[in-house]
Amino acid sequence: MKPRTLRANPTKAEHLLWQMLRQRQVDGRKFRRQQLIGRYIVDFVCLEFRLVVEVDGGQHADSQSDVSRDAWLKSEGYRVLRLWNNDVLQNLEGCVEAIRLALASLPPPNLPPSRGEG
Repeated sequence: MKPRTLRANPTKAEHLLWQMLRQRQVDGRKFRRQQLIGRYIVDFVCLEFRLVVEVDGGQHADSQSDVSRDAWLKSEGYRVLRLWNNDVLQNLEGCVEAIRLALASLPPPNLPPSRGEG
């Protein structure tokens, strides 16, 4: 499936979370949805902090393919935060807070040196 198709047909949980993540509403950080990274399409990603947020249903419990996917993303420098659909639907603010905490725990992005330094 293509990212465009997934963006056009989000789950209810993905739609609700996107309403909170879009337009830099979480600590001014830009998120993208249904973003292609390597051969994987991730639900949401903050590229600046290399944080992937996945919203999963019960079919993902004990998923070996998710373990492999997370390992590959980690090898590429991404951190993966998995949220359950039910948690997003029942505790959206708590999920957004978990994303804030994950962003706060990540090192700041590498910025180019200011003019005159070096």
